[in-house]
Amino acid sequence: MQHNLHTVACRCGRVHTAPRPAGVPAAPVSLGVNLQAWCVYLLVVHAIPVHRVAELVASLTGAEPSPGFVHSLIGRAAGAVAAANARIRMLLTLAYVVCCDETPIRVGPAKAKKYLLVACNQLLTWYMLGGRDMGTFKRFVLADLAGVVVHDRYQNYDAAELGARDHQLCTAHLLRDLEDCAETYPDARWPRQLQMALRGLIHAANLARAHGKEAIAAGTLAMFTKMFRGGVAVGLSQVKRLPGPAKTVTQPIGRVLLEVLRDRADDVLRFAHDLRIPPTNNQAERDLRPAKTQQKISGRLRSEKATEQRYAVRGYLSTARKHGLDIMTVLRDALLGNLWMPPGPATA
Repeated sequence: MQHNLHTVACRCGRVHTAPRPAGVPAAPVSLGVNLQAWCVYLLVVHAIPVHRVAELVASLTGAEPSPGFVHSLIGRAAGAVAAANARIRMLLTLAYVVCCDETPIRVGPAKAKKYLLVACNQLLTWYMLGGRDMGTFKRFVLADLAGVVVHDRYQNYDAAELGARDHQLCTAHLLRDLEDCAETYPDARWPRQLQMALRGLIHAANLARAHGKEAIAAGTLAMFTKMFRGGVAVGLSQVKRLPGPAKTVTQPIGRVLLEVLRDRADDVLRFAHDLRIPPTNNQAERDLRPAKTQQKISGRLRSEKATEQRYAVRGYLSTARKHGLDIMTVLRDALLGNLWMPPGPATA
């Protein structure tokens, strides 16, 4: 609601002003914290543009916040959740598995190109605005991670200067690449064999988790692993490497993929040996999807600072939702100074 604080003079000459409700700043006219939280929710979660949020609030409540005031709430909310975001980042560095991904995002001048990076798992979400260069990756959470990193094989995730760690290559990306190979070589059996092996292992891992087991049955694991390695060997024998430097020679479709499957088999099949590791980085892609939705609804974001603030709030709310909390409640409490903090590993 909108609060109008009136000052009244008594006959005796004393001046009285009603006390402010919790969360109402020192201003003659102000929106209450519930309406402030509602504005931030519409801006960040539903990607509604600032002017439309102001119009929507006016239509529903009769209050008439200015677009400037509505926009300022993003910065206020980001400041309110800053401590929680720092904790989320710290908890990710201690997590056993972290999914990472990045997506282009339109921010600032028309020719500027930025990327939104995410590090997440089933309980935590943390965003960072930057590029796809090594400088950004050095500032990203990747260099501080101690656990297994699930990713899509982008080269910077394997950079030696960011430290050594275990990897899980996203099998969803591998299956899509194998589908391209199946279409390119319609008479070859190895692409379908490799797809069958990976899907069989994924299904077996899901079944084992669903039944509370700690591992895939040894016979099933051995069968699909043999099928996988056999498919790689056949593929390499049929798709020959072309001689010459990598910068000037384009290899046949599937050759580089097959070499990855051969040389990094442990990183491809890690999920089959440790059920705590997901076979894909779909969690990261789900956490990046709202950015694509925002771009379709609102278009280019003008300010890098406001974009960083927007995704600071988004990461906090995503984490709260993953913990089963009502995000409007935690957002309102944060604006009141009663910040919810994600629990540590011992209590998560």
